[in-house]
Formats: sequence, C-alpha cells, structure tokens
Amino acid sequence: MVGKAGRTVTTMAVRMPVRPELLAWAADRAGLADEELERRFPKFAEWHSGELTPTFKQLEHFAKAAHAPLGYFFLDEPPEEPIPIPDFRTMGNAQVRRASPDLLETIYLCQMRQDWYREHAAAEGFDPLSFVGSVDASTPVELVADDIRKQIGFGLDGRARFQNWEDARRQLIDSIEGLGVLVMVSGIVGGNTRRKLNPDEFRGFALSDAVVPLIFVNGADTKAAQIFTLMHELAHIWAGETALSDARMSATDGHARELWANRVAAEVLLPLIALRTEYRGMPDVGELQRIAKHFRVSTLVVLKRIFDAGYLTWDDYRIRYDEELERVLAIMRQRNSGDGGNWHKTQPLRISRHFARAVIVDALEGRTLYRDAYALLGTAKHETFQRMARELAVA
Repeated sequence: MVGKAGRTVTTMAVRMPVRPELLAWAADRAGLADEELERRFPKFAEWHSGELTPTFKQLEHFAKAAHAPLGYFFLDEPPEEPIPIPDFRTMGNAQVRRASPDLLETIYLCQMRQDWYREHAAAEGFDPLSFVGSVDASTPVELVADDIRKQIGFGLDGRARFQNWEDARRQLIDSIEGLGVLVMVSGIVGGNTRRKLNPDEFRGFALSDAVVPLIFVNGADTKAAQIFTLMHELAHIWAGETALSDARMSATDGHARELWANRVAAEVLLPLIALRTEYRGMPDVGELQRIAKHFRVSTLVVLKRIFDAGYLTWDDYRIRYDEELERVLAIMRQRNSGDGGNWHKTQPLRISRHFARAVIVDALEGRTLYRDAYALLGTAKHETFQRMARELAVA
C-alpha cells in the first residue's frame, strides 16, 4: 500500500486466535479429508498444530468450505449440534457418527417448509389425516401394508398400468401427495447443486404431523433404493413417527422401529404370499427381472423378498445383493452419462409439487412475500420463480 508521501506502507494481516480443536471439529463435521484440506488450505496443518493462526479472510474461506457459521470459531469448545429429530440410523447396532452440515441443513429446511405449509393448511381449513398414527409396531405388518397399498392405489391387480417400476415410482409420489403427504426427493442441499447428499449417511426421514406430514427421500441414492425408502418413510407416517432413517434393504439388525418399517415397505411393494406363488426357484438375473416386471418393483426388492421368504441364506443373499446392486448401478451410470437434467423440471420434485404450487399461488395472490417464496422454493430469481410457475401450470 502506498502512503501520502509516496512511501510504501506494509499492512499486517489480521490473524484470528482460533482454537485448533474447533478447526479439527469443523473439518470432521464437514467430512473434509486430509488431502482436500492440504489442497485447499495449505497452512491447515500449521493452524491445527497451533504454530500459526489463520487470517480473517482465510478463516472466512475455511468456514464456507466447512459449511460452518463463522461465529462457531470464536467459541471455547465445539458446539453441541443434536439432530433435531429421533435418529433411528444404526450401523452394526451402533449409532452413526455426528450429523454432517448437509444433513442438518436439509432437516432444518424441511422443517421450515413444513412449518409454512402448516400455516397454509390452517388458513385453508385442511382436516387431520386419519391414517397418521393409525397403527403401531404391534399391528401386523400385512395389515399395515395392505392399508397403505389401498390408500396409494398400488394393489397387485392394478400394477399393469405402470410401464415399469421407475414409472411406478413417479406415479406413487403423486399418489402419496394426493393423500396429503408432502414428498420431497432431492440429492442436494436446498438448491445448491455443488452440495451432494450422501446416501451412506442417510436415506430419508419422516416428519410426522396430523395435518401436514412430510417425507424426504435422498435423491442421491439409486432409484431402486428411493422407492423402498419412500415406502419405509410412509410406514413411519402411518405409525405417527418422526424419524431419521437408514432404510437399507440389506439390513437385518438395527433399531426395532427401522426393521418394522423395512418389513412394511417390503410387504407393500411385494407381498410375501405373492412372491411365494410367483417364484420359480432360481434367483438369477433373468428370474429377478421377470418377477420385477410382473410386480413393477426393482430387482433388488425381489431379491430381498426371496430372502425374506427363506429361500436364501443370509450369506448367499448378501453376495447376490451386492452383485445385483453393482449391476443396477452400472446400468444407471450408463443411462445418466451426459444427462444433467432440467433444473426447472426437477426442482418441484425436490421440494414437493404440492408445496411448490401452494407457495407460488400464495405469492401471486399477495399472501406470501416474493422474498420468502424464493427462500422456500430454493431460488433467488423471479425468472426462475416464473418458470417454475409455468412448469406447474400455475401461471
């Protein structure tokens, strides 16, 4: 910097006295690997050892990369960040590590949207939904699954109208929303396409409510897993439970409520009595595809039900499941190569079509500020708002 007399004045960078344990906590919380830290923040090792402290600008950049509020770094110790809903996830009967900022922000965002929709429902005079909390874990799985199938129109006799299980997934989302349940399917945090959700951390969650229940499905998971998670979370809604879920089709241990929801989901998709009638005794790819086509479910669901029926041992099932999963993933990668999708078409699915339509109508009629509508819809531009409105046939 040059002073008034033409002399060069050296400006000292302001360094921030941040506790090393706070830096380590933020990096671990965000899942930043050592290699990424070294690449993006070459001085991180020195910050962590206490040999050097970051400048204010460096700390700002690190906070942004770690998705942590800047104020957290001026605390005496890492803050407690409890997951705001019951956590039913387990990994080998042990609770999983602390929630990532991506997961926490996704839950907070869905809670905010549900709060808005609850007020909207009150203003519109919505009635409580009779199926929410209508069962519990003591209710026979077959009775719960049968009721869900009837309510969402997924009986065995009517499945021929679906072209395949992927078409069934799309129409089931519409059917569930038609019951009054908000369904949000997204693989990113809010509208940020750079922040991908990790299906290994969670597959979905349910926010139960008598009037405006909400289901979130991790869209970064395979579509085969998504339809199972959708039914799993719907089972939680039927039981009146708010829950953060893992919903693994390959799980045989874990939280009792998760295993119950898994059994209901599997029975909704493919009743065991129907599987036993249809199965020809050899779980090769051809047989899995034949049964999957017949019932409009994924081959992974078919394989699970073959195991549930007692036709496979646990070890054999796990081997076959991993092989089939890899085959399905390879097909999906080939289909999706070079296809980024249309953000304007997919965003309403990420935030629920019913929810998006309600927000847009409220904003157009002057009951909700456009600024608030943009935040709820995950956009920052009026042009995007208008395109979403046209996509949903609102304007």
